[in-house]
Amino acid sequence: MSKPAVIGCRRPGFGPAASAVSISAGHAPASPRMKILLAVLAGMVVFTGCGGGGSKTQSQASATAIPDPVRSQLAAVTSVNTDGMNTIVTATGGVVDVYKTPTAKTAASQLRSPNPEGVPRVFLVVAKLPNWWHVLLPVEPNGSTGWVKASQVKASLTGYHIVVARKDHRLRVYDKTTVVLDEPISVGTTDTPTPGGRFYLTELLQPRNPAGPYGPYAFGLSGFSTTLDSFDGQDPVIGIHGTNQPNLIGQDISHGCIRVRNDVITRLAKMLPLGTPVEIAA
Repeated sequence: MSKPAVIGCRRPGFGPAASAVSISAGHAPASPRMKILLAVLAGMVVFTGCGGGGSKTQSQASATAIPDPVRSQLAAVTSVNTDGMNTIVTATGGVVDVYKTPTAKTAASQLRSPNPEGVPRVFLVVAKLPNWWHVLLPVEPNGSTGWVKASQVKASLTGYHIVVARKDHRLRVYDKTTVVLDEPISVGTTDTPTPGGRFYLTELLQPRNPAGPYGPYAFGLSGFSTTLDSFDGQDPVIGIHGTNQPNLIGQDISHGCIRVRNDVITRLAKMLPLGTPVEIAA
């Protein structure tokens, strides 16, 4: 998605329908099980390189590759997202340090806040440890993760999450387990497919021309096209946005973005906080 002109953004917890509650990372002493997990994490050295801030020209960020069994144990120990809620953290300063593990002595990279579009930097939490958050990163490759200090971010909760079914051309918004929106969409073509995986909303932009190809609003996601190196001279960020061709909704026609009717994107813009999870499935 080529970036529309800046506009405005919705921080987690803002707005009448954000369903966000401020929380904080625990500071209690680590339990024996947590200490074991920390030891396991300290020994991990397999990481995925990723571009800071979503730009391929910026310094590289590193992401922790945690085996699924360890990830599951970690989530269970720390009780993250066991009640249908999702944790979002927002930068409180101008820089967020990203670490390979919570035992690393120095940061592997830094992400600046606000981001290049002027939007406060947000992250979707995967798991937590005392004084640390394990988060998805808005960088390439898709699915990159890292650890950030609780002291550099402010946490909130939301019950919202989006599920995109590419084959069915449907976008569904859930509030915990309840479907609150179910609408048709257009997705990417065979040559420029909409990538699958778990992402989150990183920014909300308002194009200068609400009657243009992006409609009145465009959400940027933490994911990128897997077939394009750039789009209109910018990073190939995947987005959810409106359209000036509503007659094409329901088809595979985009460069990877998810298109919805303008009334739908307007409703989403008023409903969803940044950081909302987005699951893109087959």
